[in-house]
Amino acid sequence: MKKARVKERVNWPLTILLFALAILLIFGPLYITVVIALKSPQEMGNVLALPKQIHWQNFADAWKMTEYPKKFINTLFITVVTLVFTILTNSMTAYAITRNKEKNWFFKVMYYYFISAMFIPFNVLMLPLVKQASLFHMDNIYGITFLYIIFGLPMNTFLYAGQVKSLPVALEEAAIIDGATTTQTFIKIIFPLMKPMSATVAIMSFMWTWNDFLMPLVLLSDAKYQTLQLAQYVFKGQFATQYNLAFASYLMVLIPILIVYVFCQKWIIAGVTSGSVKA
Repeated sequence: MKKARVKERVNWPLTILLFALAILLIFGPLYITVVIALKSPQEMGNVLALPKQIHWQNFADAWKMTEYPKKFINTLFITVVTLVFTILTNSMTAYAITRNKEKNWFFKVMYYYFISAMFIPFNVLMLPLVKQASLFHMDNIYGITFLYIIFGLPMNTFLYAGQVKSLPVALEEAAIIDGATTTQTFIKIIFPLMKPMSATVAIMSFMWTWNDFLMPLVLLSDAKYQTLQLAQYVFKGQFATQYNLAFASYLMVLIPILIVYVFCQKWIIAGVTSGSVKA
């Protein structure tokens, strides 16, 4: 007996409305940013109007004023080193905690300790963090890189724990029977199986570290350690702001992270969904 097919109904008015809102909220600000970045200061009266003449010089001036190559290297160093060590250390920590928290109370306490840190706002820790960073001479790119790895540990432990739970323990037991150590089991068996979640953690860490403004603002007082985000202050004067140069600089900061996100968004979605099933 054939089953009757249920005809799917599409609410086209609502679909079109949501699509229009998405275009307005996503592409609207991007359009304004691009248009302002290509204008002269005299054309700022109407931010929505297209420029009468494209001023590519805005990008060249913003490049020089922000010392873009130097600040780019600082930002890239912090981001890449944070990304690499975050994946290595956070995955190991989550694996050790997840596999042992039911056997040992210490690992269970550590798990809930890390998870509870997710609910503490950075503003609460900001003042003591600045004092401690200055005391231990961590107010530089090396110190802030270490802090990014530590501050990412609570969320990444939560994500990796969900991934580890979905992996059968029988794989590790078979490896141990074959003579593998715990470290060898993790490196050769467990870590390769966590690729979707590692990709998610990598992209989230990259985007957070690259776009972060508050932590570099309170820690990196020396100009030679400043990131691209802090360099945007150069366009704000006492009586006026050079909006055309500022928006040109914003685009130059946005482009690298936009490229990374476009090429890696499928791994973000895959990792989040795989970790949310058994977390």
